[in-house]
Amino acid sequence: MALVRQEQIKFQVAKVVNEVSDELAGYNSDFQISNPRRGWPERMGWDPITPKTIASRYSVQDIDHKLRMAFRKNNLSSVSYEFGLASIGLFGNNEFEKISPGFLAVAASEDSANTFRISRGLSSYSGAMGEGLAATEVLTVVVYDLQEVVLRSLGWRIAASILFTLIILLAFYVTVRTLLQQKKLSEIKNDFINNMTHEFKTPLATISLAVDAMRNEKVMQDKERLSYFNGIIKEENQRMNRQVETILKASQLERNEIELTLNPVSLQAIVQQVTANFGLQLEHVQGQIRVEWKAAADRIVADEIHLSNLITNLIDNAIKYAKEGVPPQITIRSYEQGKKVALVIEDNGMGMTRDTLKRIFEKFYRAHTGNRHNVKGFGLGLSYVKTVTEAMGGQVKADSTLGKGSQFTLIFPLSLY
Repeated sequence: MALVRQEQIKFQVAKVVNEVSDELAGYNSDFQISNPRRGWPERMGWDPITPKTIASRYSVQDIDHKLRMAFRKNNLSSVSYEFGLASIGLFGNNEFEKISPGFLAVAASEDSANTFRISRGLSSYSGAMGEGLAATEVLTVVVYDLQEVVLRSLGWRIAASILFTLIILLAFYVTVRTLLQQKKLSEIKNDFINNMTHEFKTPLATISLAVDAMRNEKVMQDKERLSYFNGIIKEENQRMNRQVETILKASQLERNEIELTLNPVSLQAIVQQVTANFGLQLEHVQGQIRVEWKAAADRIVADEIHLSNLITNLIDNAIKYAKEGVPPQITIRSYEQGKKVALVIEDNGMGMTRDTLKRIFEKFYRAHTGNRHNVKGFGLGLSYVKTVTEAMGGQVKADSTLGKGSQFTLIFPLSLY
């Protein structure tokens, strides 16, 4: 586009020089009135010895004015130029009679890519008296800073090109980003369906086996065994109900439909109640929970049920993500932080990488831990913890080292009541 515009400007400059040259040459056939002292009659009106030149009739200002008007007429007002009017001597040498102030410096420039020079010979019109007697003259116009002129004339086009290029790049970025997000959502959906299928298939299979066992005549006659299988069915049924509730809660959280009943509660009492519920589970894996309560004040404004659930989720994760063959050691401690109380839950489990740590609060995200049944789930637990904690005016932080364990910190504002 710049090269085409440069050729257009050169063509227009040549047109301007031709127009001005024709205008100046119109006076070339006029001759000086005869000198009475030479004896030529004045009525003759011409003197063949002293023909009048264009350079003698026009000043530098006159020629510059004509050029400037012609440039403006051809929409080249921004073009910078210098000019010179020369006569051609007997030996073909040019003798400049009228030049603009900067002509000699510009004419001597070797920057051919940034300058454009054009010359036009001036002569009298055909058929004029004295034709061929007048000195031949040449008008030379040099346009400098040509590239700047070209870029300046294409300013809005270049800006539009850059703008459209940026729009195209932005559209490409948004498209690729959307595709990657769609791919990520597709993977999350598939993982969720697989995990949900496993979580429902396992209790259903257990219930089916328990029902088949209860149909056995020997089992039907043994009340203890009937009670045992009834307990299994009830436990697996409750397990499926919990999974359904988890999915429903996630849906409610996404639509911001979850309702919190906020009341002043004792954080220490909630922690003691939750840890007591994990007694049998920890005993089975030879684990231990140690509580170190250092905060003097522990009353916060929270929903008691949801607060219990989020603490339960964190302790349950600490047990599920324990290292194989290593009993889980969970430490729960508290401390005051100004007008807030912090609850820290720390474990000695598998820990997480930095990349995993950045995404653990994303909905449906689950770290890859191999095909281990005790770490199956929907990837909703920590998302629920973060959402509910923030809904109660608190905040949650996570820190972890791969192979050494994880630490979650819940910070709540103290109740003013």
